[in-house]
Amino acid sequence: MSSHDRLLRPSVLSAGPYVPGATPAEMKARFGRDDMIRLNWNENLFGPLPGVVDEVAASLDRVWSYPEDSYEEFRAAIAGWTGAGPGQVIPGHGIQALTLALVTAFVDPGDAVVIPTPTYGLYAQACRVGGAVVHRVECDRTSLAIDLEAVAAAASRHAAKLAWVCDPNNPTGLRLDGADWAAFLEALPATCVAVVDEAYGDYVDPDRRIERMVEVAQDRPVIVLRTFSKIFGLAGLRLGYALVHESLAPHLNAVHEPFNVNRAALAAGLASLRRVEQLGARRAQVQASRARLIAPLAAAGIRSLESDANFVLIELGIDDGSVCDLLAREGILLRPGSELGLPGYVRVTTGDEELMDYVGTRIAELVQRSN
Repeated sequence: MSSHDRLLRPSVLSAGPYVPGATPAEMKARFGRDDMIRLNWNENLFGPLPGVVDEVAASLDRVWSYPEDSYEEFRAAIAGWTGAGPGQVIPGHGIQALTLALVTAFVDPGDAVVIPTPTYGLYAQACRVGGAVVHRVECDRTSLAIDLEAVAAAASRHAAKLAWVCDPNNPTGLRLDGADWAAFLEALPATCVAVVDEAYGDYVDPDRRIERMVEVAQDRPVIVLRTFSKIFGLAGLRLGYALVHESLAPHLNAVHEPFNVNRAALAAGLASLRRVEQLGARRAQVQASRARLIAPLAAAGIRSLESDANFVLIELGIDDGSVCDLLAREGILLRPGSELGLPGYVRVTTGDEELMDYVGTRIAELVQRSN
């Protein structure tokens, strides 16, 4: 134990860092390849919308100044797109920074939080660092859908402060049903706030998407997190935002790092919002890619979950690590399900259709060869 360890909070010592999965550098060292295609991190391989990078470059002559004016412009643009008021928009350095701010604002050591499993790992890691007691709720064993009724029941049973929900969920890609969501909110105890991560929400067809801004405006116990990392293709610039009731915003701003979003990211967000009419085509592009990936798997009798995100979770029925290693030797990185609490599965990010044809066919071949 170092001298620092004696001074650190016990919750920090026991939490450990967030591990996003193997990096390309690690895989290069392991397999000796420089040409790795990253289908393991759910990045948008189609990149930013056309013209966005040019607008970012044009904004760089102002990097000497703090971005308070850009913050206000960004809040107004988000408000115009979502129907929120500008005062309800909390910009952040990605959903990760917003998650940490929410834990700081809501969680005292010993407080209970409820988190489904499997889901995005940062929720539990951030809550444990904050000293929370994390109660996990298993998803349905067959469908892997989040059991909202069980989440609400656990929140009541443990008097939870926060209940975390990802919609569509990562790593399954499954979206929530609107009626189930309404019943969940009714069943949630008055002491609990539902934090809904909609990172992949823009991939859902608008007529099937749950609209939560009405609930936020009515001061229901709902906080919405969104990002520009996914459909907008800006993961490298780290830009997200929370939608909250206006009465909560000052308190989150009190614990949130001031100006934690840089001018380049804000310029990219504003440029993207000027191009939202292109999202329908991007959504269709991802849907087509998913279909091309799934087709050879379905023909081989291999189950894929019905994803509404830019990735697909595939049930291999064999060792996921060996499949991922074999494809890594061919220069293609997939996410092993064993890293996500789902041994025997693999998660594949969507890319161009020719690549999806190849990956789907190769996975089918490897599964059939094993059987």
